[in-house]
Amino acid sequence: MSLTAKVKDELTRVEERRSPARKAEVASTLRFASALHIVAGSIVIEAELDTAAAARRLYGEIATLYGASPEVAVAGASGLNKRERYIVRVTEEGPALARQTGLIDNRGRPVRGLPPAVVNGSTNDSKAAWRGAFLAHGSLTEPGRSSALEVTCPGPEAALALVGAARRLGIIAKAREVRGVDRVVIRDGEAIGELLEAMGAAEVRREWEEGRQRREVRATANRLANFDDANLRRSARAAVAAGARVERALEILGDDVPDHLRYAGELRLKHKQASLEELGQLADPPMTKDAIAGRVRRLLATADKKAEETGVPDTKASLTPEMLDDV
Repeated sequence: MSLTAKVKDELTRVEERRSPARKAEVASTLRFASALHIVAGSIVIEAELDTAAAARRLYGEIATLYGASPEVAVAGASGLNKRERYIVRVTEEGPALARQTGLIDNRGRPVRGLPPAVVNGSTNDSKAAWRGAFLAHGSLTEPGRSSALEVTCPGPEAALALVGAARRLGIIAKAREVRGVDRVVIRDGEAIGELLEAMGAAEVRREWEEGRQRREVRATANRLANFDDANLRRSARAAVAAGARVERALEILGDDVPDHLRYAGELRLKHKQASLEELGQLADPPMTKDAIAGRVRRLLATADKKAEETGVPDTKASLTPEMLDDV
């Protein structure tokens, strides 16, 4: 089961006892399902939902709160809809239900956003409005770089109303138009978790947070591994460059190399990819990293000085551009 399906399944099991919040959920579900229709000059309420549980919940709430008698029909999969859809329809009592839920105002004009009673309601009403909107047209993607909680909206006014409801809950949501469709999107992981909790999907929130933490741990491990690999490659290139410079230094100095510097240089040449610490351990007797580094450094400095005095190429002459980056 996808995360979206899990969220909707859990939301349909939320037990809301406050009447205003229940009405806010119904109004929001109908609004975001684009349920207001005009058929033969009369208002018909027809909400299309993607789960049977959501349809049953809406059916029960309409019957209990407003005394209407909805019908439920099943639309088979076709075209872009690869799954069955569930239609909750109110025909004869459609005009009365539209007024009672705030889908139309006192003059019979459609309300473009959410009803004023929801917009000006309590935080519980805002939570219920989000629950209804998600049941109608919400989705949640897996935790990751492109994760998002999103609701497709019937228009910009409804999108802005939903953004306002999120703001009253202390959550930042953004309204945007994507390919001509209005959406409200939340991408911040913490905010997604908070909204799931607010809507009533605490179980999915725990699963979401666990998945997000696993992704973060894995991403951190990958970054550290890449960092270590880069450091190893850089160290290896630096060691090869040092070997090339030492080889040139021994050529420049010839027999004029002090024995202790020659020993350090030959050790570098023999183990070109070893680190300074490893070179010190290979020495006989063993030397510290600083000691071996100091001898190699003095060998190169002595050779470069002689090269300058005699007018011959110095120890860097045989290095490639890549080697020079690490010198």
